[in-house]
Amino acid sequence: MKDIEEFENKIILGDCIEIMKDMPSGKIDLIFADPPYNIGIKYHNHDDKMQYEDFIKWCEQWIKECVRLLSDNGSIYIAINDEHAAEIVMVLKKLGLTMRNWIIWHYTFGQAQKKKFSRAHTHLLYFTKDKEDFIFNPNEIRVKSIRQKIGDKRANPEGKMPDDVWENGISEEDDVWKISRVAGTFHERIKGFPCQMPVKLLERVIKTSSNKNSIVFDPFSGSGTTPYVTKKLGRKFIAIDKSPEYKKISENRVKSILNF
Repeated sequence: MKDIEEFENKIILGDCIEIMKDMPSGKIDLIFADPPYNIGIKYHNHDDKMQYEDFIKWCEQWIKECVRLLSDNGSIYIAINDEHAAEIVMVLKKLGLTMRNWIIWHYTFGQAQKKKFSRAHTHLLYFTKDKEDFIFNPNEIRVKSIRQKIGDKRANPEGKMPDDVWENGISEEDDVWKISRVAGTFHERIKGFPCQMPVKLLERVIKTSSNKNSIVFDPFSGSGTTPYVTKKLGRKFIAIDKSPEYKKISENRVKSILNF
């Protein structure tokens, strides 16, 4: 088992399950995981079309390691699709974690599907290691309430917490999360990358569930949004990806905001 300092602020090439086995327990305050959804997308060095049972078993393996890495007051957010959300919830519950929210990220313009309604959302499963004691910074993400907007003196002057439905776009005036999916015409879109998390989404998650100098971990770094936003917000990051190309993309994103 290596010291956590050997992993800090690095984007590591390799299989996340094997690398996590070398990481010490209880050192990570926040994990954001956006794994492959097993829907046949062509990733580098990953089979995204496993048999159902094999995919769930694989998820159990990496989630178990993630839970071991979490600090006592740590949190984990997992992005997942309709087909596997319920199973992932059960895996997390069996490992003793507490659900805080089953968040629906609604990005309004749907992705075409075959013989079913267009898909316009992703599930974000938010769990904590401890039922009562966990990092949660509500004042970092409060929005204006209806009472504030109409001048009601009973309104909390600091605003209210956002709802657990996050919609397309973002505005400080709204009381729901409005976060666009990164599409081909968006300025932050990275060419050639099939799935990319938007910066605004990660900003809200990281501000809410970590503190300055917390370690934020992403076992499926992909385009590098998590390490990019983490470093931008003054936290430490650890990220893993199996693809040399994706690792390079992630490192370039981090280098674009500071000396890395």
